[in-house]
Amino acid sequence: MKLIASSIAALVASASFAFAGDQYIDETGFAASGYDVVAYFGLDQSAVGTAQPEGVPGNANITAEYNGATWAFSSEANRDTFLANPAQYAPQFDGHCAYGVSRGGKVPANPNLWRIVDGKLYLNITENVVGFWEEDIPGNITLADGNWTGIEPQAASTRTIPSFSSSAPVN
Repeated sequence: MKLIASSIAALVASASFAFAGDQYIDETGFAASGYDVVAYFGLDQSAVGTAQPEGVPGNANITAEYNGATWAFSSEANRDTFLANPAQYAPQFDGHCAYGVSRGGKVPANPNLWRIVDGKLYLNITENVVGFWEEDIPGNITLADGNWTGIEPQAASTRTIPSFSSSAPVN
């Protein structure tokens, strides 16, 4: 019985990994452009319609591997928190723009255009797109979740984030 349960658990784990899409990685070579994804959860969120605080750059010497990508962190404590439950901290839609996914495509996302909704991190591509996203966040999440199943297996975006100059990761 234990062997069957272990086999089922291994099958489920490998099946969910097989369905994971490619993480968006820009020219920094890091997921989330080298920003510390755990740090977002400690930042104060601004009201809808106002700019969020900038993300926290990670350190190139404090990293972890997840979903085929390297993630940078501002502290070892944040890295360890991430490793305990990476799916909780990784941005939704493999780091692609949440509004783009709601419209059926994979486009890059800017790590400074973020929002946490129901404990999940969402990124968007430009300030204009954030405006569209924020017009109906729950509706856009529903659309994106519905679209994601069909587009997740597609290759990650290879485009550069417009008007974004990453200072992360730092050494």
